[in-house]
Amino acid sequence: MEASLETVAGKGAKKILIYGSYGYTGRLIVAEGIRRGLPMLLSGRDPVKLRAQAEEVQLPWRAFSLENAPAMQETLQECAAVLHCAGPYIHTWRAMAEACLLHGVHYFDITGEIAVFEGLHGLHERALARGIQVLPGVGFDVVPTDCLAARLHARMPDATRLDLAIMSVGGGSSHGTAMTMVESLGQPSLARRGGKIVERPMGGDRVQADFGRGPKWAVGIPWGDVSTAFYSTGIPDITTYIALSGSAARFLGLSNAIGWLLRTEWVKNLARARISKGAAGPDAAARAKSIALAWGRVENAQGEILTDVVRVANGYDFTAQSAVHVALLLLAGNFKPGFQTPSSAYGAGLVDAVNAAAVSAS
Repeated sequence: MEASLETVAGKGAKKILIYGSYGYTGRLIVAEGIRRGLPMLLSGRDPVKLRAQAEEVQLPWRAFSLENAPAMQETLQECAAVLHCAGPYIHTWRAMAEACLLHGVHYFDITGEIAVFEGLHGLHERALARGIQVLPGVGFDVVPTDCLAARLHARMPDATRLDLAIMSVGGGSSHGTAMTMVESLGQPSLARRGGKIVERPMGGDRVQADFGRGPKWAVGIPWGDVSTAFYSTGIPDITTYIALSGSAARFLGLSNAIGWLLRTEWVKNLARARISKGAAGPDAAARAKSIALAWGRVENAQGEILTDVVRVANGYDFTAQSAVHVALLLLAGNFKPGFQTPSSAYGAGLVDAVNAAAVSAS
C-alpha cells in the first residue's frame, strides 16, 4: 500500500474514502467534494493514477486492490464511510461491502446494477447488527427515480403498479457506464411482477411517457429501480423504461434474437476495445448543455392513475452532487442502519435537496 499527503486533511480525522477516485465519475465527485468541503481520502488500485490525482488536488491517498485485505483494514480505520465508485460493481461490490461490515464503516455507491442492489439487500441484517448504513445507488442511478417512486406512492398508497422512465437530453456516456453496459450485452430485461423479479424481452415493454415535452415512447430496460423501488414502496409490479431514438429501440429488440452472440467474450472484448479508444466521458461543455428527466406513473386496482416528473442536471453532474450530499449527511451522523434506498434513508425530498444544494454551492 502506498500513501502520501497525510497532513492535508489532518491525520486521524474521519474522512470519506472515495474508492475509484481517478475514474471519470470519481473525478467529478472529488471536484464536487472539494467545492463542498468534504474531507476525502482518495483510493483505488492504481498508485500512478492516484498519485497524479492526489498531487493535483492536494488530498491524501491510499492505493490498494480489493484483494489486499490488510491494506483495506488499515485504511478503513481512518474512514467514516466508503463511497465505492469502481465498477462494474457486479465484480467489486462484495469485497468492499464485506470490509465495511467487518470494520463498522458505512457503505454507499453509485451503482445501477440490479444484481448488486439485491446482493446488498441480502446484507441488511448484518448491517443492522453492525449499526452501519448500506446505501447503494446514490447517483442518477437511482436517486431521482427512487424519490419519484416514493413521492407517487405517498400520493397513492394503494398503488399496485409502478412505471418509471428516464430520458437524457444531450450529453453522452463515460467509460465506466459503457463498460457496465457491456457486461449485460445479450441479457434479458428485468421487471417486477407480483413482487418477484422476472425476465422480460429487452425493449419489449413499451410505454408513452410525457417528460414535460410531449409524449415520448420509452422501451423496457433493467434499471436499478426494479430492485430498489420495491423496497421503497412495496408496489408489486414495477417496470422501468428509457426513452430512445427509433434506431436504438430497434437495436434493443434485435438484441433478443442475437443474445447468444452478444454474450460471447469475443463480442464483449471488441466492445471494450472500442470503448477504451474513446473519450473518458462527456466534457464540461457537453454536460452543461444536457439534462436528465425521470417520469413516473402509479396505478391502483381501481384503475386510478397518477403521474409526476423530476428534472435534474445531466446524470454525471447530478451523481457527483448527490454522492457528496449523502456523504455530508453521513458525516453529520444522519443515517439509518441496515440496507436502505435513497428515499428510505433520506425521504422522497432527497432529490430536491440535492438540486437545491447544487444551486447554492454554485
